Amino acid sequence: MADVTYSSAAAGASLRLGRLDGLRGVAACVVAFAYHPQGMFTDGIFQNAGPVLNWFHAWGWTFVDLFFLISGYIFAHVYLGADKLRSAADVGEFAVARFARLYPLHLLMLVATALLFWGKPENTPFAFLGHLVMMQAFVQPVAHTFVGPAWSLSVEVVCYVLFALGAAAGPRGLRLVTGLAIGIALVAIVLFGNPGGPWVGDNLPRALLGFFLGQVLWRYRAQLAQIPWYVLGGLMVYGLWFDAGQASPLIPLCLVAWPAAVLLALRLPLLDSKPMLWLGDRSYAIYLIHQPLIELVLKHTGPLSGGLWFIAGVHVAVIAATLVLADLALRWIEYPARRAIRTAWTRRTLQPAAA
Repeated sequence: MADVTYSSAAAGASLRLGRLDGLRGVAACVVAFAYHPQGMFTDGIFQNAGPVLNWFHAWGWTFVDLFFLISGYIFAHVYLGADKLRSAADVGEFAVARFARLYPLHLLMLVATALLFWGKPENTPFAFLGHLVMMQAFVQPVAHTFVGPAWSLSVEVVCYVLFALGAAAGPRGLRLVTGLAIGIALVAIVLFGNPGGPWVGDNLPRALLGFFLGQVLWRYRAQLAQIPWYVLGGLMVYGLWFDAGQASPLIPLCLVAWPAAVLLALRLPLLDSKPMLWLGDRSYAIYLIHQPLIELVLKHTGPLSGGLWFIAGVHVAVIAATLVLADLALRWIEYPARRAIRTAWTRRTLQPAAA
């Protein structure tokens, strides 16, 4: 779910794939504002919501797989395109950038949810420790302790480690890592994946498949750019609506729908507009903040029930509050923390040279 932190404004301007940042903002909003808010209401309240809203309620969780694919494509663009991961120093810089990007807001939300929801049976000291060391995807019950959506961060961290080690080993090493990651993920999903979802057992295979498939798309971007937009649009719709039956729906989604969506997004100037970039910049905060906010409302109100206008009003209130908090988090937590961590790391690396 996380994006790439650039070393300077100039570098960021040249390396940023704004249209994919905009797409990431859209994906975050689907998860935060269309999928998870249904848990605020009593069962059966959305029975007559219509096929589109029912689809988002049933399948909105799959937009996390779109996050993984976007991350893999952007990481390949930024680090492989500039050959930035070839030495131990490069890997260290990469690790610090990832820590500065992910951990400060994650830690803040972990502490906040611990204070607000420590009474929940799931929020045990062991679960807190798992979140603290970014291993929350491997602590049961996954997605139900503290910052629930943060499970995806820990499986992305696994992808980051594999990516950095593979890239540092050279092109052949990265190709080997990429092939093994995609192959193992596909075998796991085909053999052990269940119909419907989401399922906890799919979490790591989903991340491996999406992240490393994103790199494959980047490597063959010139050839894939020749595919007509209407073909990509058709493939995306087909992958989203395809009924996998008793097989895992991750196969058509991750292999067809979301790759087509990424390739199509790269051709849509609208996703590079200021409003979409605004959302993209705040997508990480939106992703981490919305679920604790929903749980806080439920803690004080219990499941909600009402008519169409009441439901719409609750959604608008959740959206507005999440966007405001996400904007504040970006300005007052994420940006300052990134600068402070990167500055401290730069000073540390320069000290031996100066000595």
